[in-house]
Formats: sequence, C-alpha cells, structure tokens
Amino acid sequence: MSFVPKKQPFNGKINAVTLGTGDKAIVIGGQNVLPFYTFDAPIENAPKIGVEISDAAGEWTSAGLKDFYAGCTTMADYAQRAETMEGADFLCLHFESADPNGANRSVEDCVADAKAVADAVSMPIVIMGCKNIEKDGELFSKIAEALQGKNILVLSARAEDYKTVGASVALAYGQKVGAETADDINLAKQLNIMLKGLTVPSQSIIMNIGTAAVGYGYEYVASTLDRVRAAALAQSDADLQMPIIAPVSPDTWGVKESTASEEDEPAWGNVEERAVDMEVSTAAADLTGGADAVILRHPAAVAAVKRFITALV
Repeated sequence: MSFVPKKQPFNGKINAVTLGTGDKAIVIGGQNVLPFYTFDAPIENAPKIGVEISDAAGEWTSAGLKDFYAGCTTMADYAQRAETMEGADFLCLHFESADPNGANRSVEDCVADAKAVADAVSMPIVIMGCKNIEKDGELFSKIAEALQGKNILVLSARAEDYKTVGASVALAYGQKVGAETADDINLAKQLNIMLKGLTVPSQSIIMNIGTAAVGYGYEYVASTLDRVRAAALAQSDADLQMPIIAPVSPDTWGVKESTASEEDEPAWGNVEERAVDMEVSTAAADLTGGADAVILRHPAAVAAVKRFITALV
C-alpha cells in the first residue's frame, strides 16, 4: 500500500488584499496553509517582492546599485528603472529625507515625487515614511489624497497615530493601510482591532509586525511571525488574518555586516556580497515565517528571493 500523507489545510484563511490597478495589480495573502506548505493545499497567491526606492538613493554607495540606476536622478527615474528589475512585483517609495531631524524635506516636495512616480509607472505603489509621527501623519494624508484611485498601501499606522492615518488614508481616500507594531502578537492584534473600530475594512489592512536583520534579535521576529500565523489559521482569529509585509532592506543595509569596509574587516569578504546576503537571508526567514510580501533593495537580492519563492510554490 502506498503512503498517503495526511493534508492539513486550515479553516482559517489569510485575507486577500489587492494593491494597484490594471494589469500590474497584485494580490497579497489568501492562503489557508502554513508558508510554502504546498503539500497541504495550493498557495493561492505567491509571496510578492517590492523594490525600495529612497529619496536618498543618490547617497547609496553600493556599486551594484549605482550601476543598475546609472543615469537616474529623480525618484521617477529610479522607479521606472526598478520596474525592469527581475522579480519585482511592486515599488516602495521611502521618504526618509522627510525626517525633521535629518534633511527635513517638505511634504509638498515628497508629494510631488510620489505623483511623478505614479504617473511614470504601472506597478503598485507602497509608501514608507520617515518614522517621525507628526511628519508622517501629514505626509501620508497628502500622498493618499494625491494618489487617490491608485490603490496604494501606506506604511504605517501605529498606536500613536492610527486614528489620523487610518481615517485619512483608508476612509477618506480608499487606500490600503499598514498596521505597524514591534514584534508582539498582542500589540498587532490590538492595533488591528482599533483600526477596525474606525470602520477600516479588514481587507484594507496589511500588517507590518516588525522585522530585523538576521542575527539582530531575529528570534523575536521569528516567534511573532509563527504565533500570528498560527492564530490566524489554526484558531481562525479574524483580528490576525491580515497579510504581512516585511520591509527588509532598511534593516539589513544598516547593520555592520553590510557597512563595514573590506579594509576594516578583511576576513568578511566583499562588502556588497555581504549586504546582498543579509537581504536574502532575512527575506527568506521572513517568508518562511509567514510574511506575504518583502521589500528589498538590491537587484541581485530581488532575483535570488524570486528564485527562492518560485522553487517553493
């Protein structure tokens, strides 16, 4: 008698959330099995890969990034080039220069960049702010208004500003909103409940429950991903069935393994290869833990993670 494995699809299911419009629109989530458990049930929508495009990209020192984006000067230029990247599914505009403690770019300039990108590309757009609560609140609202009808995702609503961001992004302008917490299942659930209390539809929420470069407290990320996904599927917890996005690149490109020069750390090998390895290993860990989408920066990392996903689904 041949062996017949026992399948274990769950009654609970991750919400399917659509980003973008037209032929390039993508669906994130939708599965009712553990990550890559295709032997239990088909994966309805394979995990997606976004490409980070920073308004500070001109300061990137990576030779591979400089070569890929050679000749690009504006965010729209970078975005059009990123659309050609093998494995890319969506674009993430990172307005880190808006930080009042940094370059303090004006909201008006950031909105103009976002509009220029939206006019130049057809891929779905994700917006990432500067982590300053007050500045991000204004920035997110203005961009959500300017890109109304584009079905974008705005990262992120946090406990401190969820009312402002949720109301302006999701309710006023019909965009998708990211619920950002820091590696804690209870905080993630609570924030989702609060957003739903504003009447933000569950299908308009994507969770950013926190990530970190592998080796930098990643065990907290791994345990949170596992617990969130188990609660969503095995316990059918509707307050945790939102898909998960993991912004990998900002964390992985800032750690010493990605920044230490070959002169300072000759035993570590090529600095660019190290940075790509950090991106790939962190993204792979996030995806196998339950992330439905990751945000990366380097074209080699995007291509490698795309091959990883394709091989497993």
